[in-house]
Amino acid sequence: MHAVVRVGLTRDKIIAAAARLADEDGFDSLTLAAIARLFDVRLPSLYGHVESVHELKKGVALLALQRLADRTEEAVAGRAGRDALFGLANAHRDFARQHPGLFQASRYPLDGASAAASGGARLARVNHAMLRGYNLEDEDRVHATRLIGSFVLGFSLLELAGSFSHSAPDVELSWNRDIDALDALLQSWASQTNKS
Repeated sequence: MHAVVRVGLTRDKIIAAAARLADEDGFDSLTLAAIARLFDVRLPSLYGHVESVHELKKGVALLALQRLADRTEEAVAGRAGRDALFGLANAHRDFARQHPGLFQASRYPLDGASAAASGGARLARVNHAMLRGYNLEDEDRVHATRLIGSFVLGFSLLELAGSFSHSAPDVELSWNRDIDALDALLQSWASQTNKS
């Protein structure tokens, strides 16, 4: 990658550049030295903007969560039930395929205050709102949110690793059938909860 001309270096510019680098080379490869090379500056020049690699990765994680939350809100808006579930799941999967580094960054551990103010909290609210269409109780919505998150994360990571590329049937068929199965489970879950 060619060095970027240094013009008005800011924290936002550094984080945006780090996000691009994460998608190109992997989130784990992010270092302050790599960012300094990218901007053609000496490493100490970055410390006024990001004081550690943790702060750099935290900034990229917050950006990733914000972008993923924006996409997910848009994908679910005006939809309900199965349609909303598909929108939500597809938003996550598409984000993983288009931005593998940011998808990994979205799982970077954050402190409680940062997590509560992040796009991650918005993602949880979108999940909970989508699940209201299934008439789940509050606690069951938490369980269901974790289930959906685990499915989307697992499927996306396996797909990114090429795990589905060597066998039939087509991965799209599996994805659609799996979402249909989740939808059926959530509907059944709601009916079982309402019986008790």
